[in-house]
Amino acid sequence: MDFINDRFMIDNEVGVRLYQEVAKDLPIIDYHCHLDAKDIYENRAFADITQLWLAGDHYKWRAMRANGIDERLITGDASPEAKFQAWAETVEAAFGNPLYHWTHLELSHYFGYRQTLDSRNWREVMEYCNRLIRQPDFTPRRLMERSGVEVICTTDAPLDSLEYHRLLQQDTSFAIKVLPTFRSDDVFNENAAEFALFTAKLGQLTDLDIDSFDQFSAALGKRIAWFHEVGCRISDHGPVSIEYQTADPDLVNQLFMRKASGQTLTKEEERQLSSAIFVMLAGHYKSLGWAMQIHFGAIRNNNSRMQQQLGINTGFDSINDQSHLAASLNALLDAMAKKNALPKTILYNLNAIYNDVVATTIANFQSADLGVKSPMQFGSGWWFNDTRRGMENQLNSLADQGLLMHFVGMLTDSRSFVSYTRHDYFRRILCNLIGGWVEKGEVPDNKEILTRMIRNICHDNANNYFKF
Repeated sequence: MDFINDRFMIDNEVGVRLYQEVAKDLPIIDYHCHLDAKDIYENRAFADITQLWLAGDHYKWRAMRANGIDERLITGDASPEAKFQAWAETVEAAFGNPLYHWTHLELSHYFGYRQTLDSRNWREVMEYCNRLIRQPDFTPRRLMERSGVEVICTTDAPLDSLEYHRLLQQDTSFAIKVLPTFRSDDVFNENAAEFALFTAKLGQLTDLDIDSFDQFSAALGKRIAWFHEVGCRISDHGPVSIEYQTADPDLVNQLFMRKASGQTLTKEEERQLSSAIFVMLAGHYKSLGWAMQIHFGAIRNNNSRMQQQLGINTGFDSINDQSHLAASLNALLDAMAKKNALPKTILYNLNAIYNDVVATTIANFQSADLGVKSPMQFGSGWWFNDTRRGMENQLNSLADQGLLMHFVGMLTDSRSFVSYTRHDYFRRILCNLIGGWVEKGEVPDNKEILTRMIRNICHDNANNYFKF
């Protein structure tokens, strides 16, 4: 039997049935990824499997370093063949790591290759894939179409022109929606000089003289409206930690004016200003019916020597911890709710020890007021948690404390055009989990309810929640 088959990752008959009959062929709504709209618009073919698989993939780079691979064969100037061989040698050491499964799901789904990759057959696999990759089926657009993608949401800076999103929307030959996401990192930049530069550029772009916090809010509101016109319905925030701290409006204005002039704030002042900005942005999002994503808990660029050598997003990030998370997270959402500024919200937690903290916090702010079921969402296992264990932990915490039926499901969070198999990976894990509950007698084998649950989580909930 092929390694990748309809029973892969599923150990019970109900789960196999749910996967084969319901989940397997549902379309994909990938509402958070890091693909570049320019790459999709230009639709340039990949040179080889090494470029498709290894360029920019810091998940793989971390594993290769752990396998004793020289950096020249990872991010350096080694040949594509040498890099692919190094990756193949790493794959055979990766039992238990999701990279092993993702690699073979991609080989099976996109290349029709049914065997496993290892240090002995790497050249055969590389040459086989490189022959196929020259065909039209391996351009970015065709890979998305072959994956069954309906919608993707990219990640875009507040001052981005969104030029390529507009061009794609005008291209009638490509039916997949490529929508922007308002990524707020520049708005929360702790470097005062860079924040001042951003504020000046924001004023120029919006034709506003930003001389107060209220004007800052108005300018950001204009940019958010600009994103909305191009189809954006989601924002994204990536704080290291959630540290809410209240401050009165006069103090907030003073702190903003100091920072906008390039003055460095204390840590406490930074928390006060950032908290006010967060609540202000949430109000803009709610007014337009957007969803707000918050990805928290990553501590980044920890190897300073390698950051200086290679830059950011090169595989030197890890899971952060935080004291008083429950109090800060509840206080942040409560501050938004008190101002009638709490939008649909998805919380992604990177540190699994806080899963129940997040799940119980979300339950405090559920409401029918936003016109969707479970407007407060516990986001899927993220980054270091998009493993089998991480996904099952998140699903169980959500089911324990909320309603799994209304979960908006999986996303890729990826820069790769072949990472859509992560949706398949999630669907297999989901079907196995729910099928196991049935076979243990914990839930009934009600075909109508089970079918609706799987469809909802894998596709329909996202469609109804985001309203693209």
